[in-house]
Amino acid sequence: MPDISQHGHSTNLIGLATACMASHAFNENPKPLHIAGTRESASGLFEQLLRQPTRDDCGRIFQDYMCIVFGFETEQRLCNDHSGRRRYRNSYLRLIQDWGLDSNNAQGAVFKGWVESRFGLFPTYHKQQIASFISKDWIMYIEEKMNSRYHNNCIYMQLDLLYEYCQWVIERFQFPAATHKTLYRGVNSLDDDWLVLDEDKTHKIVRFNNIVSFTDRRSIASEFGAYILEVEVPMVKLIFFNELLPHHALHGEAEYLVIGGDYRVKVQR
Repeated sequence: MPDISQHGHSTNLIGLATACMASHAFNENPKPLHIAGTRESASGLFEQLLRQPTRDDCGRIFQDYMCIVFGFETEQRLCNDHSGRRRYRNSYLRLIQDWGLDSNNAQGAVFKGWVESRFGLFPTYHKQQIASFISKDWIMYIEEKMNSRYHNNCIYMQLDLLYEYCQWVIERFQFPAATHKTLYRGVNSLDDDWLVLDEDKTHKIVRFNNIVSFTDRRSIASEFGAYILEVEVPMVKLIFFNELLPHHALHGEAEYLVIGGDYRVKVQR
């Protein structure tokens, strides 16, 4: 039976082998990552950002740009098609909000599908562990990630811009860290399904889903499981973090959205 024990596709849009990008060795010695053509296609945005003195100013410029280009103004969020029915317009902000509510819903599948498309990295979990390309779990993931309700309004392009903006802010302001950020994730068990290497009782290499949530507050991580995984996440793998934008729905849990793969973790209780 075909499996997905390998990291992902042989092709991606970052110009670096998926297996390399997904390895713990890359995490410890990261190189810049860029989605091909994204900054070039929005050169006017990044030129305008360069003229802003603060992160908050940059955040407002970015969100205004996304509103105009993708039609998120209040009067445009629900617009009528020729049949008179209201048309749902998907947005990166709605996707972030829905991810915070449930990462295993259809919107979560769209997010995982974007990571798969751009970074070549297969998801390992959606509703339950995904072990085979011919399993019902994989088919369900494919169906949900292609759902037209959540896969419209150039949603992948929106996420491309979100990632590149995140990386631009990190490069410009060296925030939230220069190269790595210590993050935490609470889990209820140390599952063999995601254990790659058991180095000793507290140090392990684990394979996370292709997009995974962390927090920078140990106290918050402890609310989500009996074990706390401490990880040094390279900045180039950040998709989104709490202070990136002035307006979003994830402020409460200090959440970080991170590209997955193999990570060296320290297990705490």
